[in-house]
Amino acid sequence: MKDAASEANMTVLAIILIAVIAAVVTPIIKSAMDNTKQQSECLQGGGTWENGQCNNS
Repeated sequence: MKDAASEANMTVLAIILIAVIAAVVTPIIKSAMDNTKQQSECLQGGGTWENGQCNNS
C-alpha cells in the first residue's frame, strides 16, 4: 500500500511541476511570438527593424 501512495504522490508532484513550468514558459513564448509578428509586419511594410522598433524610411 505504501508503494501505491508513493506513486500517487509522485504523479501529483509531476502534474504540479508541469503546471508550474507551463505557467512560466507560456508568457515567454507569447512575447517572442508577438515580437516576431511585429518584426515581420514591419519588414513586409517596407520598413527596417532596429533596436526592437520599426523604422519606416
